[in-house]
Amino acid sequence: MTTLFFDIGATLADGHQEADGSWLLRPRPRVTQVLDAFAGVPKGVISDPGTEPDAAEQIAEALHETFPGRFPDDHLVHFGPKTSRAIFDEAVTSAGEAAADCVFVGEDHEERSFARTAGLRTAPHPVFTLAAIENRPVFWTRIDVPQAVGLGVLESVANATEAVPVHVASPQLVLAMATALGVETLRQAGFTTDVRQQVEDTAAFLIRDDRPVPAPEALAGASEASRTAAEGAMRAAAAFCFTSGELTGYPEQISSLGPAPGGVYVAAPAGLPIEEVHTPGAKPGHTERLLPDPALLSRPGETQAEGFTTALHAGFDETGNGLPSPETLAAVRAAVTPEVLRAHVARISGVEPLIPGEPLKVRSRDAANADNGLVVDALVRHFQDLGLVVRRHAFRWRGHRLFNVEAEHRVEGADSAVLITGHLDSTAESGDFVDANGDPRPYDPSVDPAPGADDDGSGTAAVMAAAECLHALVAEGREPTRHVRFVLFNAEEQALFGSKRYARAAAAADDRIAGVFQMDMIAGLQDGSPPAVEIHAGSSVPGPVVAASDALGDLVARTVPAIASDFTVQQLTGPGDPALGRSDHASFHERGWAAIAVSEDLFRADGSQGGTGTRKYHTPGDTLLDEDHDTQYAAAIARSVTATALTFAGL
Repeated sequence: MTTLFFDIGATLADGHQEADGSWLLRPRPRVTQVLDAFAGVPKGVISDPGTEPDAAEQIAEALHETFPGRFPDDHLVHFGPKTSRAIFDEAVTSAGEAAADCVFVGEDHEERSFARTAGLRTAPHPVFTLAAIENRPVFWTRIDVPQAVGLGVLESVANATEAVPVHVASPQLVLAMATALGVETLRQAGFTTDVRQQVEDTAAFLIRDDRPVPAPEALAGASEASRTAAEGAMRAAAAFCFTSGELTGYPEQISSLGPAPGGVYVAAPAGLPIEEVHTPGAKPGHTERLLPDPALLSRPGETQAEGFTTALHAGFDETGNGLPSPETLAAVRAAVTPEVLRAHVARISGVEPLIPGEPLKVRSRDAANADNGLVVDALVRHFQDLGLVVRRHAFRWRGHRLFNVEAEHRVEGADSAVLITGHLDSTAESGDFVDANGDPRPYDPSVDPAPGADDDGSGTAAVMAAAECLHALVAEGREPTRHVRFVLFNAEEQALFGSKRYARAAAAADDRIAGVFQMDMIAGLQDGSPPAVEIHAGSSVPGPVVAASDALGDLVARTVPAIASDFTVQQLTGPGDPALGRSDHASFHERGWAAIAVSEDLFRADGSQGGTGTRKYHTPGDTLLDEDHDTQYAAAIARSVTATALTFAGL
């Protein structure tokens, strides 16, 4: 008899740790139906709850509360690290079956690789459990959607068969996982499918290539559609060839899954550090991790985006001029100061001890560095001291257990939340490092310094200061009309992984988000340069999110002159936005929510990197003491965003 083993995090459920240390799990879409379909089959769990005291007991309790009666065999529940085949061998022994009669269902391709090494069959999503039992493969599949059909029809067909979307390139193209049965069902429903390689232990990425593509002379007289298609194919080929060349020497290589928006889709096997590959002239956010999600096509945020005008009035109608009130502006100026930002950046970038009075100074916040978790703990404590409801949203990346940090001021009767966000991790992957002999060597994220004072220590500090500002306003007796949520994403530098996980879980929970204000690098200003702020609203997702994000950007653009009259405001939107899909706000666009990213002057007028922002991007030189790090400048941007966001929340 077959025995099924499931991963918990992301595969069975989205989980977060409440302020009291307990865990709350919410089932992922289609999971409960899959479990019930195998009611008579022995089922167990292989999951890593972390090393906190009583973590395994708490996760087990949450598992049984979320899926009552569905995992009755305690001897089939295994908790521990999944960084080798050991725990999978242990699970096989507990099943009393041959390894080939056991199936591991898990989203993480690294973990599936270890399971396959131990002899288990694997499924990349619960939807494919039966396929794994029957030893049927799952394929990466491109789906062409007829214009007259639409994504809604595709969603209903996919959710009734063995198919799970992973990325929506356009209303006419979706990348998905599907079995042969799923592909046939899609074809019978009128969708054209292009089946690529087997999924097995690979994950999908979108790699953008920012280098110019010369148009062939032979296409001079061709239609615009033909030229666009040819350019896309050439860009995809260039991106794939460069990336595969940089990864030469690894036992397994990436495979092309065809052209993608601005680049190429690839399937990357376990153990391949694809996030560390950078094409010449690559802009920030050039690599995007793609996550399977049966609910990806529904975009719950679109309903809220459609009502954006109404939502806007709730926060701004009392001022009469579309600006924050004088009281709110005064409170923001008092709380969000250069001194406050400098103090926060100093602690999380290693200039000052992370905890005042204690010796530890942060060396790096890289997702692979142990200091990342210590910074998370410190941020959580600070938010708790402000009286906010704090949650840690757990996820795994390359065997590391990471957390997004969420701190919320809840308002009774509120219909939605306003998010003020940044990313807490850092990297120095573009730095120069040498070994003991003085020879060049690659960046080692586990030990090398990555202070990330600007990227994104400045944004993290701004989010903390915004929380302090709200705390002061509430202490004065003022109260927003919407929930205000401060979120610091982890692993942004790892293909937006943390915010992708957060937004996917929020969509599954039917979260109501009125708007997202992301701050990513706001302190870089080269000496003598005129101060400018970039407001990025461009969305690769069509529909209501486009106009709603533009309107959100308009609010910040109107506020900036009230804070800093000498600033130039650069509003970047539409397909020409150089930050399109490249920071954590894009993870919310993918779900249909209005979102913007506000930054220093990162891009030239032609969209290429190289504005007046920091010159120490992704290097060990990105410190608080860098000549390009300007906390006066950062405070002006942070004040503009904070004042706008709090006004939008009803203050």
